[in-house]
Amino acid sequence: MVLKEMADFLKSKSGKVNYAIPKLWIPFWYEGEVKEIEGKYFVDPYDFYSTIVEKLLKMAGDKDYSGSISQIKGDKDSSWIKRSKMYAMFIRSSASYNHKGFGRFEPEDVLGYRESGTFLKAIAILMYLKRLDINAVYLLPVSKTSNVFKKGEVGSPYAVKNPMELEPSYHDPLLEGFTVEEEFKAFVEAAHILDMRVLLDFIPRTAARDSDLIREHPDWFYWIKVEDLPSYEPPKIPGMGFKIPEESDLEYIYSLEGVQKHLKKFSPNPRELDPQKWENIVRSNPKNLLEEIVKEFGLITPPGFSDWINDPQPTWDDVTFLRLYMDPPKAAKRFLDYDQPPYILFDVIKASLFPGDEENVELWSYISSTVPSYQKRFGIDGIRLDMGHALPKKLERMIMDKAREIDPAFAFIAEELDVSKGEEAKKSGYDAIIGNSWWMMPRVPEKAYEFYQDVAPKLPIPFLASAETPDTPRIRAREFGEDLKKLIPFLLAFAPNGIFFVNSGQELGEIQPMNLGLDNNDEGKAVLPPSDEFFAKLAFFDHYALHWDKFDEESLDFLRKLSVVKGIYSDILEKGEYRPVWFDWQDGKTANASFWLDGKAVIAIGNLDRNPRSVRIDMNNTKGGGISVGRMRIWNGERWESVRDESGWISVTLDGLSFNLIEVFYEEV
Repeated sequence: MVLKEMADFLKSKSGKVNYAIPKLWIPFWYEGEVKEIEGKYFVDPYDFYSTIVEKLLKMAGDKDYSGSISQIKGDKDSSWIKRSKMYAMFIRSSASYNHKGFGRFEPEDVLGYRESGTFLKAIAILMYLKRLDINAVYLLPVSKTSNVFKKGEVGSPYAVKNPMELEPSYHDPLLEGFTVEEEFKAFVEAAHILDMRVLLDFIPRTAARDSDLIREHPDWFYWIKVEDLPSYEPPKIPGMGFKIPEESDLEYIYSLEGVQKHLKKFSPNPRELDPQKWENIVRSNPKNLLEEIVKEFGLITPPGFSDWINDPQPTWDDVTFLRLYMDPPKAAKRFLDYDQPPYILFDVIKASLFPGDEENVELWSYISSTVPSYQKRFGIDGIRLDMGHALPKKLERMIMDKAREIDPAFAFIAEELDVSKGEEAKKSGYDAIIGNSWWMMPRVPEKAYEFYQDVAPKLPIPFLASAETPDTPRIRAREFGEDLKKLIPFLLAFAPNGIFFVNSGQELGEIQPMNLGLDNNDEGKAVLPPSDEFFAKLAFFDHYALHWDKFDEESLDFLRKLSVVKGIYSDILEKGEYRPVWFDWQDGKTANASFWLDGKAVIAIGNLDRNPRSVRIDMNNTKGGGISVGRMRIWNGERWESVRDESGWISVTLDGLSFNLIEVFYEEV
């Protein structure tokens, strides 16, 4: 095991007790020296990390944890994801901290410590997540990223420069002589020892504009003339509104002058234009190949943009599209000149609806081999497939089939926000979708009630039951956020078809979004006070450290309790019969769900109104038949209390934006 090698190395080193870490990272059983100075906690980093790794090794015993958990346990299907309690982690920011303990955050500090996130520090955070009863860790992209065309201080994790390589900055200088690949391998082993599955973000449709793949395959990319870059944008389509293109729209779209001008900006790839010049450039092995292509050919990879017509969002300047077909869409060919170079347009990038005739076979083979590579090298358990619904169906299927040949229980999450596409995602082979609980549930009472009562119960596939995601506003920053930070996670924890999901920093009460991608605008990045060193910083594009030292204790304590309580009822939530709750009155402001299995029921209710309310639950009508109610107890998020049966009714009083969970034992009569 790589962990054993890591432990031996760390034990052989000694450092100073000058390495500051959050108090929350320190396990209760750690017996090494800890100095507290003005609210900062200092340890010897070598002793601290070696102690944690040795603890993991003792837990592992002689068992091999190099494969996926499903391979270790012999699972044959991916039903495990329904029982997941998932934590979304972005290594760069989630594992960041000012280790020198003074001054401002520095990615590389004056003491030689890497303050930005590393896999080594993430291993320590796994111990913290275990205390939250987390059993699945979803990592934002860990692949090598580009720092060209970056939108902030650092490159976006979604600007993937090389999908087969890991981000070099996730190596920790404390592990001198180790590779970042070995450190990630150790992270996955550590997670598996703690019975946590590891899922990754996988980006198959786009690449960084200076992708490493250009060197061998310039034909896998689209190219435009450099002089056209300043004016490059998706062409406007008058009279069509905001929509996905349909085949009947193409004749009109391609007839537009703006579209014709757009098509003229494209060029054949540089190798095709001048093979000898290309060979000379590649042979010279320039540090920045794209820069040389710009100078020698006057060509550049174009920015990406949305496949929706008239989408108001700007171009995606740090990524470009991969060329999935060697020819244009079949439906568009009659509208093109015979010598039209490869181009990007709404239909081209919506390849699931507008395929070409000639598959880019070599590229498809490469894309579909990436996930198996991570399975074989690191033993990952699943992925979220970025924009999988826009891929050619055959390629989407290749990706899934190759992964499941290695591990039949390997899980796939679809980046599908439209819940109406749940059935389609299920038929395509996905195990879960992202869904839109993060949008509907904070909009109390109407949208929250609609989602909880009408949307979630009817979903044919599990969804990530998220109060917030890495792309959305933080739940605590929403209107009424101090109340919603408990109410919404509670309801989602007991939502039908929901997968419990905590976004990194949510449990700390973070208010600063990581990105403005969904349900936000530019004003949304200025929620921190101007005095905060991370004011207006976005973790996707800037160096950012979570507020480990100023966390919201109420949020952390509640989510920890909620995760444990959710776990107690995992069987009944997965296998039990879902039924809406019968009240003595209802006005669309009392969200409710109940689950019944083998003489035991659990009932979740939430007051979506700011005013208090009292309701009575009709137990017999809720179950749908005659029952005799036995012992009952109620949980308000802090403590359990006994509750009495009132001849088949339960009376509950709820404060504004509060909730109760009721456990019921019953017999059929």
